Amino acid sequence: MKDAPLRRYKDRLLQPLVERFLAETSPNHLSVLAVAPGILAAVAVLYEWYWVGLILWLLNRTLDGVDGLAARVHGKTSDWGGYLDLHLDFVVYLLVPVAFVWATPSLANIWALIFLFASFQINTLSWTLLSAIVEKRRQHDTARLTTVEMPTGLIEGAETVIFYSLFFLMPGLVHLLFWIMGMLVFFTAGQRIWWAWRNLR
Repeated sequence: MKDAPLRRYKDRLLQPLVERFLAETSPNHLSVLAVAPGILAAVAVLYEWYWVGLILWLLNRTLDGVDGLAARVHGKTSDWGGYLDLHLDFVVYLLVPVAFVWATPSLANIWALIFLFASFQINTLSWTLLSAIVEKRRQHDTARLTTVEMPTGLIEGAETVIFYSLFFLMPGLVHLLFWIMGMLVFFTAGQRIWWAWRNLR
């Protein structure tokens, strides 16, 4: 919901560092590098090292926020880079919740995980299909900061960072947090379906 203004603020903050230190670095290498702390965050959860996992998760999100900025600042943007970045994000988004359920298996956690992943699937369909149609109609936003276009919604990148951080901070309540996040993600999918109904008829 707050991704666009937060991303612009983040870009202004980090741009001097990116300009100075990352001119020779491939943004795609940064995307791949970002996966390592994300995977290690999931491994930390398996050992119930939640504070370590939280730090690794935030490092993953920080590196993920730098690759796109480096691509734009140094004129290295590509559709492949955007595609790769999105896929690698979802690897981490899926691994971390699975790790919490693996570490503390219970029927409540398993059902909550299924509900959360179902919301991810419906939401992903809601924006990927919509993005393809919007591109087809050439309803481009020239100020966009992501590879694919999608209407904004309640749960976006910033809110995902907050929820996942809460998983690490309150591991005993992950089943409840999964249900809450899942409901909000379903709502976000509904927002995009409503947008499509209003704008694509």
